[in-house]
Amino acid sequence: MTERVKRLLGLAPRQTGNKLIINSEKLERRVALLENGVLEEYSIERQTDRNIVGSIFKGRVKNIEHGLKAMFVDIGFEKNAFLHFWDALPLALDSGVEQVDRQSSKKDRKRITAKDIPDIYPVGSEVMVQVTKGPISTKGPRITTNLSLAGRYLVLMPYSDQSGISRKIESPKERERLRKILKELDIPEGMGVIVRTVGEGQRARYFVRDLGLLVEQWRAIEDAQKSKPAPCCVFEEPDLIERTVRDFLTDEIDEVICDDEHSVKRMADLVGQISKRSAARIKHYRDPQPIFEFHGVQKQIDDAFHRQVWLPCGGYIVIDETEALIAIDVNTGRNKGGKDVEKTILQTNLEAADEMARQMRLRNIGGLIIGDFIDMKSRKDQQAVYQRMKDRLKRDKSKTHVLPISPLGLMEMTRQRSVESISGSVLDSCPYCGGRGKVKSAMTMSVELQRALHRIMRDHPDMHEVKVVVHPHVLGRLRSEDEELLIDIERKYAGRLTFRGDPAFHHEKFTILDAMTNQELKS
Repeated sequence: MTERVKRLLGLAPRQTGNKLIINSEKLERRVALLENGVLEEYSIERQTDRNIVGSIFKGRVKNIEHGLKAMFVDIGFEKNAFLHFWDALPLALDSGVEQVDRQSSKKDRKRITAKDIPDIYPVGSEVMVQVTKGPISTKGPRITTNLSLAGRYLVLMPYSDQSGISRKIESPKERERLRKILKELDIPEGMGVIVRTVGEGQRARYFVRDLGLLVEQWRAIEDAQKSKPAPCCVFEEPDLIERTVRDFLTDEIDEVICDDEHSVKRMADLVGQISKRSAARIKHYRDPQPIFEFHGVQKQIDDAFHRQVWLPCGGYIVIDETEALIAIDVNTGRNKGGKDVEKTILQTNLEAADEMARQMRLRNIGGLIIGDFIDMKSRKDQQAVYQRMKDRLKRDKSKTHVLPISPLGLMEMTRQRSVESISGSVLDSCPYCGGRGKVKSAMTMSVELQRALHRIMRDHPDMHEVKVVVHPHVLGRLRSEDEELLIDIERKYAGRLTFRGDPAFHHEKFTILDAMTNQELKS
């Protein structure tokens, strides 16, 4: 019996190891990370959607808003990009990186403050910027002058002479080894580098090769800056395939499986520049069955993106995205537990924390996130849930910040959002309900219709026959439960009402017509 037949019959053994599954189609590319068969990361890129986060532009300052302490820069898009004064300052390494001291010839240079920015970048001046946040909804891109180029193991900072190591590398012995490698790297004057988390345990020659590629890339950007007029793009962030190779193909990934031969060759060439051994893990999927179905990815995607997501214990979480924040509610559901209620609540909350962290990555949701956990009396249990969430967020590539559970049982979190969430990218607001997710009930529509009939028949005392067109669902309510009320209206105004159901009508709409002229009457 073949592996495929076993899968179709549900007899195949449980998947083990970590796999990257890549589905490349004409309109869309999808990447899924499976850990022992469980979907942990999911990304989509469409041909019509241009991802500009990470791209570098030569822009022109259009106007300065001193009240906002910001300026707007034309980078060639319909909406000007937003540059806060603080994003225009030469910044030290962020809190996620431990700085490694380097000798610099620029120690005596003048310290620049936010007050100096309007003088450095007056209206009409050119500025090199990098997009940190793509256009979301009605807002334009957000940019910074602190440029960086991400490589396989290093991040090059061409305008900073400071270097550092990611704090996610925790081993003191490994950090000391990496410090020595950093000090021996031939970093160009005035530039700095950051060792990425995936650099842990890698040999020095990999860093040397990575640095060489990044410096060469930066020289090409400098040439484009000199030759192209503003506004223009001087560096475009790689597409999903290249970003996948750069960010995901680590020693922890056992194999990469892609259903497009051209993409397989391109990934092998990219990986081969750094490690030829890693290129052997990239495989071409040739089976006629869709790759996401064969590896059980599609069903997991469908299950994960519901508003209600079930937990292994029988509880569930409910995820609602709003303009201001993401609300995640935790419920015990079918998990009624035994005699120990507190243990049942703790188990549900711990599994909810696991699933919340996973859902934030899968859906790429960000901004302010509020987790409404089931109330726990024990402070120890609250701390356990908080610690579980912190541990699960460590693997998130986006910056996150989480606070302990409040006395109201709420956990506040923030997650960096650089692009639209998955739902924002693949879904449109429902044209029927206007994005609310609900429509008015038949009773509500009956009440509104009766009010309108009272107004119209009071304002037109000479009109004795009125025709009403409504949705059939509302008409059913009028005939079954509100018939006496409608008869009372007829008696009060000495008129006659006739009703017709139209399936094409919106549930929340109705039309009142003069039965003689068939003209619509406004209430």
